[in-house]
Amino acid sequence: MKILVCISHVPDTTSKINFSEDNTKFDTTGVQFVINPNDEFGLTRAMWFKEKQGAHVTIANVGGPETEPTMRKALAIGADAAIRINTTPTDAFSVAKQLAQVVKDGGYDLVIAGKESIDYNGGMVPGMIAGLTNTNFINSCISLEIDGNNAKATREIDGGKEHVSTTLPLVIAGQKGLVEESDLRIPNMRGIMMARQKPLTVLEPIDAAVETNSISFEKPAPKGAVKLVASDNLDELINLLHNEAKVI
Repeated sequence: MKILVCISHVPDTTSKINFSEDNTKFDTTGVQFVINPNDEFGLTRAMWFKEKQGAHVTIANVGGPETEPTMRKALAIGADAAIRINTTPTDAFSVAKQLAQVVKDGGYDLVIAGKESIDYNGGMVPGMIAGLTNTNFINSCISLEIDGNNAKATREIDGGKEHVSTTLPLVIAGQKGLVEESDLRIPNMRGIMMARQKPLTVLEPIDAAVETNSISFEKPAPKGAVKLVASDNLDELINLLHNEAKVI
């Protein structure tokens, strides 16, 4: 089984976010980048298929040379090879077009992408890849089993879970539950050394028009001041909630 895991290079959630050029560009100065968490769940599941079923795992990323340390980490976790499409990931549709071409050229049985990236939270790329490659698709996937050419999966839906079955080739949009956080892997020294020897292929992008552009960014409003009310002053608390907060 050939598996392609799509990897996004995203800011660590602890990073301090700033914007430049009159709030039109994300300022990467001093920002630590990591594998997108939803993608890391997918990569860990792919490692299970590699170890249990002998799958070959390739990772793919759309981005410049600055994303290669993140890709090397994925290789150190256990992926066999990496592909970087050498272009800036401007919008979801252009990213999906680049990745869909990799899928078509590579003949992959299973494509695993995170449900969404934690930077733009678009949640569009996996479904677009499936549409562009005319492949079965499961969104919000929290469980996946493969038996030969058959797949059984569980996905989250409003108010519950849905159990589905389908066939390969298949694209899934994974999230926490596909594996648990406790299952995520930290690269060991052997993995890090081996990752240096694994192939990282750089492809030039296909012609894909950019359909959307970010006009500007705005940070959330800062938290307001906190008023402290003595625990025995119930009348003041009720007055504040009623007349100022207007919640009762």
